[in-house]
Amino acid sequence: MRWLRTNSRWLLIFDNIEDLADAEPFIPRSGQGHILLTTRAQALGGIAQRIDIEKMEAQTGALLLLRRAHIIPLQASLDTASSVDRSLAMETSQLLDGLPLALDQAGAYIGETPCALPEYLARHRARSVELFRERGSVNADYPASVATTWSLSFEKVAQANPAAAELLHLCACLYPDAIPEEIITAGSPHLGPALQSAAIDTLLLDNALKELRRYSLLYREADDQTVTIHRLVQAVLQDRMDEDAAHLWAERAVRAVYEAFPAIEVAMWSRCQRLISHAQVCAKLVDQWKMIFPEAAFLLNQAGYYLGERARYREAEALHEQAQAIWELAAGPEDLYTAMSLNHLGVLYTQQGKYEQAEPLFHRALAIRGQVLGAEHSDTVTILGNLATIYDAQSQYEQAESLLQQVLAIRRQARGLEHLETVNSINNLAFLYARQGKYEQAEPLYREALDICEKLLGAMHPDTAICLNNLAALYEKQDRFDQAESLLQRALAICEQVLGPEHPDTARQLSNLAEIHERQGKYEQAETLYRRALAIYEQLFGSEHASALVVSSNLAALYYTQGEYGQAEQLLQGTLTGIEQLLGQEHPDTATFASNLALLYYAQEKYEQAEPLLQRALAIREQALGLEHPDTAISLTNLVVFYQAQGKYEQVMSLYHHALLTREEKSLGLEHPQVVALRKENMDVLRGLEHNGQRSPSSHVVPNSEQK
Repeated sequence: MRWLRTNSRWLLIFDNIEDLADAEPFIPRSGQGHILLTTRAQALGGIAQRIDIEKMEAQTGALLLLRRAHIIPLQASLDTASSVDRSLAMETSQLLDGLPLALDQAGAYIGETPCALPEYLARHRARSVELFRERGSVNADYPASVATTWSLSFEKVAQANPAAAELLHLCACLYPDAIPEEIITAGSPHLGPALQSAAIDTLLLDNALKELRRYSLLYREADDQTVTIHRLVQAVLQDRMDEDAAHLWAERAVRAVYEAFPAIEVAMWSRCQRLISHAQVCAKLVDQWKMIFPEAAFLLNQAGYYLGERARYREAEALHEQAQAIWELAAGPEDLYTAMSLNHLGVLYTQQGKYEQAEPLFHRALAIRGQVLGAEHSDTVTILGNLATIYDAQSQYEQAESLLQQVLAIRRQARGLEHLETVNSINNLAFLYARQGKYEQAEPLYREALDICEKLLGAMHPDTAICLNNLAALYEKQDRFDQAESLLQRALAICEQVLGPEHPDTARQLSNLAEIHERQGKYEQAETLYRRALAIYEQLFGSEHASALVVSSNLAALYYTQGEYGQAEQLLQGTLTGIEQLLGQEHPDTATFASNLALLYYAQEKYEQAEPLLQRALAIREQALGLEHPDTAISLTNLVVFYQAQGKYEQVMSLYHHALLTREEKSLGLEHPQVVALRKENMDVLRGLEHNGQRSPSSHVVPNSEQK
């Protein structure tokens, strides 16, 4: 100590200090040197300035691994390794999450086994925890394996603070990053006895977290009120638990996340997003342990509902299907909860255009609710409305109209004229009429709904804004732009004042008003509004959400109208990619986006790029909607006009006869005499075209009906 005080330019290292009090007597209070302490302790008081050692980046980890495995010399750089070894080493580094001890251990195993990098990766994916127990024997600088090192820490934690040990087991069953502390507090009734007490006492919970941070087993983000556990710590913890303990903590995690998951409404979306990764991990636990209890089904349903609202349909679908299967087993096939789950899954299928899958689910839910609640109960009537939505989407207007009239009659009788459910039914029937061009029937219904809304809720209520918007949409279809604009200005003012300038309903009104301005030739105003709406959707939902994609497509249409093809093309290419990822390659909406891009290519005379998109749109619509659907007719017309403009009359006649033949085959059968004759006529016509040239019409324009 005297020498340190009287000399300079020295470095004193205290390695692996467990308790800072052990080092303090040996730290000089004066002198011209430096002191370095390595420790897992988080609280250093005034002894030293803390420098956190983060996990290794992929390249640094790869370098450590390659050197430790003796694949490259000790002083060599990463560039000296072959491209294959470099790539595999980086993949291994990422797999081990940049943990130096794990990388060192992996390098020792590879070097001493010997074992090639691809073989180690395969073994790690299959038996990672067993490898964590292995430790190289040549270099004894740190003889303990990853598993041994952490196991010792786990034992010390359990002795010092049982609540901390239970918290560690809970975190082992969740997504490792950003675990919200509300899972611990809200889920306290379902946790272990020690953790349950700590969860409702702030000081006890702080002490438990402090103990875990002491051994660097958990990291706490105070501002976000979240904790993070290393993935490899999770793996070792899960391995240490016997089957009964693993099952117990899996159930506790599911119940705790269920308690923390909020109601699905826009105001709660940020909380839902904090929990969604943990809910998805819980879904795997539910499947793994075959959990059949209500909290599991409710959690899956809530998480699926949230993902559906965020247009993450594939993820939502898996959760809803899982929830529905649980209700079938837990409550029985005729229970109301089963009906609820069938309805939710049916709605999700409908959103994706999977009408054939949705319809039988609605019929089952309708039968259950009708039997248990009665045919005129509000929940039963809701299913009728959902069925009508399916028929409407498939242009089965008579069936849709019959159901919606039935729904409206029941609600007028049960709820009276002055009830919001009645208003919804009136709006739905009016929308169906408007879809069919029956404007004279739609307008009085829309006006009635608006009058009831204003009377019940007042002139400044968000539901009143919806009624204003619906009537404005009808006026737009009739080219009554001034009336439509006035109504939309009112609706926008309500949304901005009541819901705020960043609410999705505000974005919807901005987009609708932009469309009116565009139809009036007010392009600058329209662009400003579209961009505002797009910014809101992207901020709330991300650029791949359906609402953001639709606004992007409308903005592209605006650029197209003004001849700004470059900007339009960039947007339309992005929207087509987005809708493919969102809804799949064969969804009817994918066909619409493909058609829009094709029409833009056509306008620029990029025929080779336009043709496959037009063909694809027609094929999708024929398969999904059938030949009788108006959208299929639009696709057929677009492709016919496209071929006519280029003088490709053989393709024109082929399309015409294909459509006619397919329709007859569907109605009469493949072997019907009329079908056989039509097929022969088709071939004769095509052969005749080879000898008789046809004159090209003077001009053709591809319809621009799909821009919206």
